[in-house]
Amino acid sequence: MKKFDELKKLVATLEADADKFYNKANSAAGTRVRKGMQDLKNIAQAIRLEIQETKNKEA
Repeated sequence: MKKFDELKKLVATLEADADKFYNKANSAAGTRVRKGMQDLKNIAQAIRLEIQETKNKEA
């Protein structure tokens, strides 16, 4: 559950930069959003693996 909380926190922090990029044409914010999205992808993959591992242990 720790990684899921980390994922939610990261999405919340990216929201401000996404707003700056899309609404204020701030290209540096776009770079931060892209990096954050890559981090989201990695955390999501780690969560998927953790869930699969837990599920397999129960079977």
